[in-house]
Amino acid sequence: MTIQPVRLTSLSHGGGCGCKLAPSVLSQLLAGHPTAKAFPQLLVGIETGDDAAVYKVDDNTCIIATTDFFMPMVDDPRDFGRIAATNAISDVYAMGGKPILALAILGMPVDKIPAELVRQILAGGAEVCGAANIPIAGGHSIDSPEPIYGLAVIGLCRPEHVRRNADAKTGDALILTKPIGVGIYSAAIKKGILSPAGYADMIATTTLLNTVGATLAVAEPAVHAITDVTGFGLLGHALEVARGSNVSVTIEAARVPLLPLTAELAMAGHVTGASSRNWGSFGAEIALPAMMPEWQRHVLCDPQTSGGLLVSVAAPGAASVLDTIKKAGFPHAAVIGHVSAGAPGLIVV
Repeated sequence: MTIQPVRLTSLSHGGGCGCKLAPSVLSQLLAGHPTAKAFPQLLVGIETGDDAAVYKVDDNTCIIATTDFFMPMVDDPRDFGRIAATNAISDVYAMGGKPILALAILGMPVDKIPAELVRQILAGGAEVCGAANIPIAGGHSIDSPEPIYGLAVIGLCRPEHVRRNADAKTGDALILTKPIGVGIYSAAIKKGILSPAGYADMIATTTLLNTVGATLAVAEPAVHAITDVTGFGLLGHALEVARGSNVSVTIEAARVPLLPLTAELAMAGHVTGASSRNWGSFGAEIALPAMMPEWQRHVLCDPQTSGGLLVSVAAPGAASVLDTIKKAGFPHAAVIGHVSAGAPGLIVV
């Protein structure tokens, strides 16, 4: 029997980290949620929207715990698995830790997807976990109306190596390790217009593990804060840094690295609904240049899947840290802004 090809993206209403709830909706849902004050060993919880939870076991050991899953943003099942796994593991690296194991999260419309495609999704995830040198030690699966895949990931670090999104300091430089535009590329895939070269560029960045986060936490004391840029876009995650750290953040739009076709595709209208939802959630807290074109705003709010790290580093050490990041395999890394005193908020210039 011949298995008919299935476009995974046709089975989901959204894809990648663009599936995330809008920041404003998430805030409403978490309003009144109990804080973690009764658990002093919980060093990082939900208070600042950080990338993972961190629990201090003893003076030498912290456990990092995170989970991330979403619907397909690409049609190739193996690539879907690879992207989802890379994205989930990134949260551990963003906290300054190293992953030790993962659990698979799988939801599939079993009446619509051949078993072989599901096996390829799982194989893609296992491939990335192998590259990260961690096992997939178990997991859970359900029959769901849309395809879903991701991981729950556990990691370790020393307490002094934890890097939150809320510890940026006045005078810091901001470094972005990967180019943005993944959501725009994903929109082009759904419309069948992304070129093979564009697809290759997208897969290369979304399957690049953010291992450098753990390296920076251990070797670069000038690094004060780290977060990864995912579903809320560059502006949304930079704003979380500003709020959590009680500082003002300035982003220099012209210095933000982009995937090669990002501007062209955005100007042609190939943007996601999530970029508008993101702007609607936090735009009132961001000062944009009066003449900024709408397509560029969409780019800066574009939901990233398995995006790069946003690193806040003492300005005198920025050049050295940037060099470390580039040598670790992130050639597009760039200084894109700075941190200053003032009311928490974001300025784009």
